[in-house]
Amino acid sequence: MKALLFFLSFLPAVVARGQQKHVHKIFDVHLHGSSNQQQQIQTLQNAGIYKVALSTSWNLQNSYRDMQGMKILFGLMLPCPGGKVPYSLQQCFDTGHDWPPIEWVESQIKSGNIDYFGEILNQYCGISPADTMLYPYYRLAQKYNLPVGIHTGGAGPGHGSALFKMDMGNPSLLKTLLAQFPKLKIWIMHAGDQYYKETINVMRQHQQVYADISVISNPDIVPAEKFSFIMKSFVDAGLTNRLMFGTDNGDIQKVVQSVEQLDFLSAKQKKKLYYKNAERFFKGN
Repeated sequence: MKALLFFLSFLPAVVARGQQKHVHKIFDVHLHGSSNQQQQIQTLQNAGIYKVALSTSWNLQNSYRDMQGMKILFGLMLPCPGGKVPYSLQQCFDTGHDWPPIEWVESQIKSGNIDYFGEILNQYCGISPADTMLYPYYRLAQKYNLPVGIHTGGAGPGHGSALFKMDMGNPSLLKTLLAQFPKLKIWIMHAGDQYYKETINVMRQHQQVYADISVISNPDIVPAEKFSFIMKSFVDAGLTNRLMFGTDNGDIQKVVQSVEQLDFLSAKQKKKLYYKNAERFFKGN
């Protein structure tokens, strides 16, 4: 009997290690496609992610539409440099074009196939996020109250886009865009990365602008000390109500751990970052 009781006393710990239960509820607002969709989604679910905002090539994205167990919001990636998704270099659209026809885009919105616009890849095409070529798409986003996620900051090696321009990833360029489309819901992807001060400035001036922490929260890309410093800058600026969690296909466990190590964030602030801010931003989508 004593031996049995001794064994049972260790059983909960063994079960816990085997199940690897997550401790957070998370909405990942920055996810791209994978060649193994089921494994990707299962890994995210195991980490506590219940909803994602997905953008990738149109065909790959469609392969996610019937997946069970995960709420997925579908984005429209554009414009595609040379007609291809950066890094993976798949064709964005069957036509091979950089820009999808505006009539087709509106029909897909009406059919419920597009929940947001993003990732906006203007930087990879060497143009500003406020370039007038993007205005027809912004008009649709504003008309249908769709959020718009815009790439900012830098880019890793091997993205395959010869036209990429670093300075076109400066969030200050969004001021011109917001002057033209004052009701547009925008989130600044990567929180501006090295342009985080510019992101803070834009967010202070425009209450509808949010930011995600993808890339800067990935310790394989940005050192933990730098991430902590950037996040403290957002906290000190009073912007914790508009920061959102994102992985950009980074290691989910590492990204969560990066957030958990921010000892200046309260449990309440972490909940906002993990999912509450995103739910408010994407409300109705």
